[in-house]
Amino acid sequence: MSPFEFDSIAYLQRLHLPEDVSPTTEGLRSLQRAQLYNIPFENFDIQLGRGVDLDPANLFDKLVRRPRGGYCFELNGLFLLALRAFGFDARPLLSRVHVSGQPSGRGHQLSLVNVEGRQWLADVGFGKDNPAGPYLLERDTVQDIRGKSFRLVDGGVFGNMLQVRTDDGWQDLYSLDMEHVCQGDINYGVHYTSTSSKTLFTKARVAMKHMEDGMITLCNSRLTLSRAGEKTEVHLPEGQGYLDALNTYFGIELDAPYEALRPVE
Repeated sequence: MSPFEFDSIAYLQRLHLPEDVSPTTEGLRSLQRAQLYNIPFENFDIQLGRGVDLDPANLFDKLVRRPRGGYCFELNGLFLLALRAFGFDARPLLSRVHVSGQPSGRGHQLSLVNVEGRQWLADVGFGKDNPAGPYLLERDTVQDIRGKSFRLVDGGVFGNMLQVRTDDGWQDLYSLDMEHVCQGDINYGVHYTSTSSKTLFTKARVAMKHMEDGMITLCNSRLTLSRAGEKTEVHLPEGQGYLDALNTYFGIELDAPYEALRPVE
């Protein structure tokens, strides 16, 4: 088998970026925003019983060529490949999700990027509160990123805590430390999040796509379009109509019949 080579031209075409990306702060912002807006968050391979394959060639084929989306380990796995292909000094980090009020295991992946003498955290796979650009690895500094305010604070034994400002105050998103992450660590996280009956990804069909002026989300059959301050909810039908909606709203083309999906609970 020939070694994997990252096809930067195909990747940039998928992201609708007209030219090469330079390993600069602005290049990082441009690349993260473009992937976040063009490759959706989704877990349909898990819902089809296929599991998750992080082989670089498979990731690239699924998310760039087919086209499909993925969840955090796939989206940020591809993004890390892209960062390194474009000359960025980047490595993976793992974090604990705190949205429910209780910390998860290290089940979320993101990237630490060193560029122009500063350290940035970049994430393209967290969901609705995903920052639409990199944020500095600096504590107690409010960082405004395309209309949302974020900050890193002392998370005690959990290291750094990322928070987002809401109408009710600061909400914990996830915590991270700076420990070295190897592929084995990532594989452990993937196995649990994609196979355990206790995770959202095995319980529900999930899709999400960020847009400049809002977001489209799907949970099982409930599709929510939040755009320009207005929210619309639609209940998707079963069968081919459901698959058509995945393509229309998210650009997801499943190579399986509707009946192959796990039933909605």
